Amino acid sequence: MSNKENTSEEIDLGQLFRLIGDVFNKLMLFIRKTFYGLFHLVILFLQFIRLHFIKFVIAGVFGSVLGWYWDSVSEPVYVSSMVIEPNFSSAQQLYNNIEFYNELADKEENRVLSQELVIGDSLAKTIKGITIESFSDNTQKIRQFSSFIQELDTVSRKLVDYKDYLENFNDINSKFHKIQIKATSPIVAKKCQNAIVRSIENNEYFQLQKKVNDINIALKDSLIEKQLTEIDSLQGFYKKIKIVEANKPMGSTNISLSEQASNERNSEINLLLQSKSLQDEKIRLNNLQANTENTINVISDFPSRGALVNDFLRSKKFLLPLIFIGLLFFSLILLSLNKFLKNYNQN
Repeated sequence: MSNKENTSEEIDLGQLFRLIGDVFNKLMLFIRKTFYGLFHLVILFLQFIRLHFIKFVIAGVFGSVLGWYWDSVSEPVYVSSMVIEPNFSSAQQLYNNIEFYNELADKEENRVLSQELVIGDSLAKTIKGITIESFSDNTQKIRQFSSFIQELDTVSRKLVDYKDYLENFNDINSKFHKIQIKATSPIVAKKCQNAIVRSIENNEYFQLQKKVNDINIALKDSLIEKQLTEIDSLQGFYKKIKIVEANKPMGSTNISLSEQASNERNSEINLLLQSKSLQDEKIRLNNLQANTENTINVISDFPSRGALVNDFLRSKKFLLPLIFIGLLFFSLILLSLNKFLKNYNQN
């Protein structure tokens, strides 16, 4: 009985090994056919290139010559950039304005564009595009997250973490933004700067926000000054008490001098701490006042002359040869496919 069971197990194992061997052989055959097919396609492609190599060279040379001529007769394009810091949540309005200017430039509505940017029609005609983009590194995002958290209550702080903040971070929320103007005139960007900034500063809503901000800062500053004056008065009062106590004869009071001195020292330390805290708050207010003096802080002006765009990868002498070679390649592919279909039908 045992011999029969061993024989049955050996037969089952033999069948299992044969099945594994068949699967492995089929897998190797599939891989070999796949590599052979890819190799065959590579050879066909190389034969195709070899057969039409002269045509591709001619197309490339013709495209290069035509692209070089096109670049030589085209007007040079200059690019200028300005870095700004919007205040009072004015970034959205700024983005809308820049998008509007860019749309006018694309549609070549030069008269309207010249009126919006307060420049001549001839200068407005030279503008090819106006864009805006935000930029912020991790350090700036962390600082903005810290400021955002400080504005929340204790319960809300526990519900928000840095990962959630980044997932909902909008480019408009960035602190700094870069406005870029591309034009055939190197000086037009500088002439547009004041109009772009004033389009936000002249907005009645942002003017009201700035006015309220200035009033609040002035009110906080006056309160701090008043508190500092009161602290100075208290410090002077404690000094007078010390002088009076020092002039008293020993044993003329029942108050413990050591306990009284300890209380006075604690009071003076508290006053010093309060004074330092108020002075720090005054420094913060001064910084806030400086940063919010304008609705739009210009961090970096437009240069007096724009930089010449010299991007080889976007030049006509680089793009036209690629376009010509690509068109020729697809045309030859279609001709070869048509020839193959005709022969296929005949066969």
